[in-house]
Amino acid sequence: MSSVDTSLPDELSSSVSDAETDDQLSKDVIFELLKNRRRREVLTYLLEADETVTLGELAEQIAAWENDTSVNALSSDQRKRVYVALYQTHLPKMDDAGIVEYDQDRGLISLSDNADLLMMYLDTDAHRQDRWDRWYAGLSIAGGVLIAAALLGVPGLTALPTLALAGGVVLAFFALSLAHAVTNREHERTVDGKLSRID
Repeated sequence: MSSVDTSLPDELSSSVSDAETDDQLSKDVIFELLKNRRRREVLTYLLEADETVTLGELAEQIAAWENDTSVNALSSDQRKRVYVALYQTHLPKMDDAGIVEYDQDRGLISLSDNADLLMMYLDTDAHRQDRWDRWYAGLSIAGGVLIAAALLGVPGLTALPTLALAGGVVLAFFALSLAHAVTNREHERTVDGKLSRID
């Protein structure tokens, strides 16, 4: 297994401990947290679990991902390496940054509210559900089927002019695009608001 960089630059530690007010530095902290693969895997696992997890199960799953095997096939050394790195380095730093809530004594980890700042950059199953490409693809297929059916004279659709159907599809795309834009704007405002609270 290749070694994973567990170090953070001095500016990350200082920004967390000294509560720097520079907005750019806060964004640098976010990207620095995500630069490390194990920290991304922690967030991915917590997001998909959607509940408080134990350090043991978190370490096992990350070790399984890193070694491309199942949890049951892991060796004790593989488990221990990840467990120690999470316990001593990654989870305390993520907790200090306000991204996870880490009870070191009890070995319990959960996502904090500020984790939303990082989730938009992760490619997880839960995050993929928010992608708009599925809506656009679905609307394209439905619109194409309706227009083709009208052109082929399918009963029930022949009464509607093809031009009217096409216009309806265009209006539907416009409404979807508008909803997409509004959702993105609201998401940006939420992220900016949380960033300002971190600063």
